[in-house]
Amino acid sequence: MKCTELWAQGDHRWLAFADDPAKPDNVIDTNQLVVVGAQGCMLMDPGGVEVFPAMVAAVTQEVSVDHIRHLFLSHQDPDVSSALPLWRQVCPSDLTTHVSWMWTGFVSHFDRAATFDAIPDEGCEIEISPELRVRVLPAHYLHSPGNFSIYDPAAKILFSGDIGAALVPRDKRTSIFVEDFTGHIQYMEAFHRRWMGSPAARDKWVAMIRRLDVDILAPQHGLLFRGPDVGKFLDWLAELPLGSGLDSFDVAIAKLD
Repeated sequence: MKCTELWAQGDHRWLAFADDPAKPDNVIDTNQLVVVGAQGCMLMDPGGVEVFPAMVAAVTQEVSVDHIRHLFLSHQDPDVSSALPLWRQVCPSDLTTHVSWMWTGFVSHFDRAATFDAIPDEGCEIEISPELRVRVLPAHYLHSPGNFSIYDPAAKILFSGDIGAALVPRDKRTSIFVEDFTGHIQYMEAFHRRWMGSPAARDKWVAMIRRLDVDILAPQHGLLFRGPDVGKFLDWLAELPLGSGLDSFDVAIAKLD
């Protein structure tokens, strides 16, 4: 598991863990983001059970597990949250898991003893350290009905979960960042057309993010966007037809006639 420092100012750091060379080909690639403060750190979408050994080994090269006070789950999927009980075994006993109120009972199927901070629909702030607070922003129906993004106004980094995700072949990864936006579209277009089901939610999310100062947009899968590519991604997403799976209803109905 490779670690890239995205931003640092004193004790405040953003780290991205990705591109595990030992990952089986049938397991989807994931990016795990960590924001570090002087008195604690938070893992964002810490991953599934398959990536836990590589992830915990990589993280502990950068921060002590005793420093991990928070886990943030953007939504309920197993690639986001199924390693929760494993993280609780190695992290301090006061570890708090932040997830939408919709999913606390569902994620408890992975770990019924976990302590949850149920995020309200409108979002909230999370204090990671006395000097470090991040904003939790609604991203519902993109793709989960209880879904959130994380924004750090000091670092100007947005963790967007599945928004911006791309399925990039391993041999096409020359950097953790998108280097050719036009060429990158082929790896994210089908994903967004199918997984993102609500144009209305997309429009609200894009309008909200345009109000922020974002230098890096970091999705949970694929490559990260930085600089002008952040705006290019928002422009592209704003015009993309969504809900491609709806066409299957027409086929099914035609077969019933």
